[in-house]
Amino acid sequence: MSERRQWIPELDGLRTLMIFIVSWYHIWQQSWLRPAIGSYSLDYIVRSGYIWVDGTVLLSSFLLFLPYAKAMREGTSVPDTRDFYFRRARRILPGYYFITLVTLLAVAIPWKLYDTPQYLVKDVATHLTFTFPFFADTYIFTPLGAASWTLAIEVQAYALFPLIARGVMKKPALTLGILCAVCFGFRAWCILELTEYYMVVNQLINFLDVYTVGILAAMVYVRLEGKREARKEELPEDVTQERKPDWRKYAYQALATLIFAAGFFALLRMLRFQASSMDTVQIQKRQMIYRPVYALCFTTLLLSAPFALLPLRKLLGNPVTKFLGGISMNYYLIHQTVVVHLKRLRFPPSVSDTPNMAGEQPWQNQYTLLAFGISVLLAILVTYLIEKPAARLLNALREKKIRSE
Repeated sequence: MSERRQWIPELDGLRTLMIFIVSWYHIWQQSWLRPAIGSYSLDYIVRSGYIWVDGTVLLSSFLLFLPYAKAMREGTSVPDTRDFYFRRARRILPGYYFITLVTLLAVAIPWKLYDTPQYLVKDVATHLTFTFPFFADTYIFTPLGAASWTLAIEVQAYALFPLIARGVMKKPALTLGILCAVCFGFRAWCILELTEYYMVVNQLINFLDVYTVGILAAMVYVRLEGKREARKEELPEDVTQERKPDWRKYAYQALATLIFAAGFFALLRMLRFQASSMDTVQIQKRQMIYRPVYALCFTTLLLSAPFALLPLRKLLGNPVTKFLGGISMNYYLIHQTVVVHLKRLRFPPSVSDTPNMAGEQPWQNQYTLLAFGISVLLAILVTYLIEKPAARLLNALREKKIRSE
């Protein structure tokens, strides 16, 4: 059976928010611009912006398992594994490989960012195979875009996901329990035995609890959606009743909106705590220790948003967020290179050699806007000139192959 896709508009807004804040954090690392709304400082949100990567991983796990969760509830056959891999490859590979190639040829090689030819070959080979997070030089110091490690662990998860999903469908408690036991065991070893965590904090094994929460969230969502659809199918006894407002529906929506607000407030409190970390070791240690808590906060937003009152649903799910969600992957892959290369080019011009340290606010503002704007523009071009045409070509080739079989 083909993989059944379900579009949930509100998740476009959540995805856009998550990726926007992560990229804002990377821009802030270069600009040191301290944002605020009036007297309310947003600095703690930006300083802890890396935490929102956990939200994107959770969202990915939720969406990946959603067709399986529907199959479990409806008693239908599971999604086809070949279709699963084809969809992932069609979505990711064209844009990713194009961006990697352009970064290599337009930035890394011309600017002599590789010390040796051997390092160049290793970096390219590991990026093509999504294994670069396993090596410090290709993960931390790569000139091919340091933010792309997120996509690498996602691809690693894709390779395992059909097997995990089938395990969850047959023995959910055992399968999810094993995932959490492996994750927590590895995490405990990291915290107890290591003094630095930069090579372990963002490995796939350290995200298995987030994937577990995402799978559980998909199961819960399918049940909630089923109850909502059942209420819609309840026919009124007469025309008079049909014209009456469904107060029960609005009560559920109001409750979902309150849950969303509570989850967002809890997330902000956790982010403020995370931003108070004193050094890199403490930052990464807290990331590992509190990762399940962040996953639950993000899950609260994910599960409540589609059932909330209309204004919140429209704020998150609308044509703008749908468009931004459509270019979000390429934007994420591009923005880190843009952020670093703007500094390398000394653009925009600044008065001081180190305008971020000098607190040169005109430069900070210009740099931030340029980093966002150029990244969005390039993401649009890659999405509509490379990714989508490549997807249509791959679809045509696949259909031709199917017809010939």
